[in-house]
Amino acid sequence: MISLSSHNHFNLHTYPNGLRLVTVPMEYTKSVTVLVMVATGSRYETKEVNGISHFLEHMTFKGTTKRPGTLDISQELDSLGAEYNAFTSKEYTGYYVKCAADKIDTALDVISDIFLNSKFDGKEMDKERGPIKEELNMYMDNPSRRVAEIFETLMYGDQPLGWDVGGTKGNIDKMRHQDLLDYFKTHYFDNNTVIAVAGNINTDEIKKKINKYFDNIRKGKRTEPLIVSEDQKEPRLIVEYKKTDQTHINIGFRSYSRFHPKYEALEILAIILGGGMSSRLFVEVREKLGLAYRVRTGVTAYNETGNLVTYAGLNNANLLEGLRVILAEHKKLTKEPVSEKELKRVKDQIQGSFVIGLEQSDDMASFYGEQELLEHKIETPEQRLAKITAVTREDILEVARDVFKPEKLNLAIIGPLEGEQPEIKNILNSW
Repeated sequence: MISLSSHNHFNLHTYPNGLRLVTVPMEYTKSVTVLVMVATGSRYETKEVNGISHFLEHMTFKGTTKRPGTLDISQELDSLGAEYNAFTSKEYTGYYVKCAADKIDTALDVISDIFLNSKFDGKEMDKERGPIKEELNMYMDNPSRRVAEIFETLMYGDQPLGWDVGGTKGNIDKMRHQDLLDYFKTHYFDNNTVIAVAGNINTDEIKKKINKYFDNIRKGKRTEPLIVSEDQKEPRLIVEYKKTDQTHINIGFRSYSRFHPKYEALEILAIILGGGMSSRLFVEVREKLGLAYRVRTGVTAYNETGNLVTYAGLNNANLLEGLRVILAEHKKLTKEPVSEKELKRVKDQIQGSFVIGLEQSDDMASFYGEQELLEHKIETPEQRLAKITAVTREDILEVARDVFKPEKLNLAIIGPLEGEQPEIKNILNSW
């Protein structure tokens, strides 16, 4: 195993108000990343304000008391040569600045300002409705992304995990200024926030700086999201018509939460299936049969559930054959154990890509910060890789047989398809 000892010296510090700081010194880099994460996202919303977490993220860049306008924020960060942005997911929202290590004070000043002191001006909110709806339009026009959204809608239905992170255009239009203020007050506060700082830093100095810049963070009481309800007894299908030259599919199975003891085996299973150019699906679907340009398999895990899903962009005429081939490859993994050679290759692949990813301060901040925010515990890279190494052929077989079942199968399609699709349903029901 590649030594990762240089990555193991992180520090977790909890301030008296409950704010948590994870510091990860990286002596070999000249950069630093500040990542501020709050445990809120679309799964914390109600149906009436679905999309408000994302709307709020946009509004934090619209001005503060100290930096009244958008340009006051962006020009100051641009002058650092910094990379900066924000993002909203179903389970958390993040804000980050990556810059030269000697610019850390400016980065902390700006990111704490937008996180704590945004004005949320009503006029700016009305203007921002347009860009947000255009962002939704952009995603609607991208079928390879859109199919993932409707897949999760199929999986989880009309409950928070099944809703779009960006909400609906109707919700964006009717969102009130007071809704935004109320959501901010009830979700952005001390013990709901984790700050991760990784790069060329001194941990003791960063602790003092965070205490200084985040001194006036609000107090609040954490709320937990609704537990998803799952009740599936047979394969499910959803089709969204779109005139395209390629039919886009997400075909997948209900699987495990991030806390499941077999989660690492599930990750390996996904890579065996569609995790690279030597994966089974890439070789069979693309190289041997020429049915698709892009085919990949991945895992999404939440606190209490998850899914393993394969995406493929198939020529419209090859949809049925592609479905049969993809499902056949899944079936093979339930019949006999993978070879020791294939398992070792995939473990080496995971280890190699993992090590490469942790060379960057932003990846390191995400690795440690997400664990503390979502799992309330932190494993080092070596501990994570030890779990991967411990997975056996029998584990892979057990997981495949547990997950790849008809009553867990879901298929989302975007393409020029209309009607009941009896042939597709027959493929799913006979699997």
